[in-house]
Amino acid sequence: MADDTLSSARRYAVAGVDVDANDRLIGRYREIAASASRPEVAGTLGSFSGAFALGAYDRPVLVASTDGVGTKVMLASLAGRLGGVGRDLVNHCVNDILTAGAEPLFFLDYLAANGLSEDAKAEIVAGVAAACHDNGTALLGGETADMPDLYPLGEFDLAGTIVGVVAAGGGLRGGAVDVGDALIGLPANGLHTNGYSLARDVFRLRPVDGGASERRARLDAHEPALGESLADALLRPHPCYWTALRPLLGRIKALAHVTGGGIAGNLERILPPGSGAELDTRTWSAPPIFRLLQRRGGISGAEMFRVFNMGLGMIVVAAPAEAEALVREMPGAARVGEVIEAGGRDGIERVRIMGMNDGPGA
Repeated sequence: MADDTLSSARRYAVAGVDVDANDRLIGRYREIAASASRPEVAGTLGSFSGAFALGAYDRPVLVASTDGVGTKVMLASLAGRLGGVGRDLVNHCVNDILTAGAEPLFFLDYLAANGLSEDAKAEIVAGVAAACHDNGTALLGGETADMPDLYPLGEFDLAGTIVGVVAAGGGLRGGAVDVGDALIGLPANGLHTNGYSLARDVFRLRPVDGGASERRARLDAHEPALGESLADALLRPHPCYWTALRPLLGRIKALAHVTGGGIAGNLERILPPGSGAELDTRTWSAPPIFRLLQRRGGISGAEMFRVFNMGLGMIVVAAPAEAEALVREMPGAARVGEVIEAGGRDGIERVRIMGMNDGPGA
C-alpha cells in the first residue's frame, strides 16, 4: 500500500503537479505572511479560509476589489524578476479601493503556474507580502495552483482580492464633485499594470518574436532614449498612493485610479451627470517609456491615451480653494485640469485632453 501511494505521488508529479513541493511551500508561505499581519487576524495561514475580526469598527462598510497583473507577468518571467509583480498586484488593488476612501485590511492572492520552482513561487509571494506590509495590510491567505497544459511551461498568472473598510456614511462617493473643481494628477512611474500586451508587441517581446534568450537580450539591452533598459522601465512596480493620500482624504472629493482605459476612461467614471473634464498635457510630464512606445510602434496619440496612463497614476478631484495646498502636500503632484460642463457629450467623450497628439510635457 505504501509503495502504491508513493508511486501515485510520483505519477502526479510527472503529470505536472508536485504535492510534496506544494506542502513544503506552505511552511515558507507562513513565514512570509508573518511579516504582513494585523492584530485583527484570527488563525494562521494554511487553513481552508482566513479570519479577520471587525469588532473594532463602528458600523463598518466593507469595500472589496479583485484584479490581476496581466501580461506584465510574462516580462517578469522572461527577465527573472519575479518579486516586483507581487508588489504590482497589491498596490494596484489598494489604489482601487482607495478611490472609495477605504483603509486596506486584508489581501488574498492566487498564483497559478506551470513548472515554476519553489523558490520562484516563494519570491512572488514575498513580493505580495512586502507590499501588504508597506500598506498596513494583512496577507490573510491565498492559493497556489499548478496548471500543466493550461499555461506554457515556466509561465504563470497572478491575481488577488483586497478587502478594506470605511465607516458607514464615510468614504469618497464622488457625488460632491462640481463644475469648476480642480483636477490634480499624481505621477505614474511607468506603465504600472496596463497596456503590456501592446508594449510587448511594439518591443518584440512576445513568444512569437523569437526564442527566450533573444527576447531577453532585447529586454535587458540599454535604451539610450530611456537611460536604462526596457526591463528597468517596464518592470518598475506599480506605486501605491495610499500613504500619501490617507491624511488628505477629508479634503478630497473624489479619486480616479488611472488603469485600463486611460485617463479619459477612468476619470469619466467619477464625474456626475452633466459634468465633464478638461486636462492640459502641458501641465505634467511622463516617463520617457511612453514616447518611445509611441514612436517605435507608430501609435496615434489618441490610442496612447486610451491604452496607457500617460504619466498620471491617480487623479484627485478637489475644491479650487484646496487645490494649491494639496499640490504642495502630495509629492510630485500637479494641477492638470478642471471639471467642466459636459455640453451634451457622453462616455469618455466627456473628457477633453488638450495637446493629446503632442503628449505630456510638450
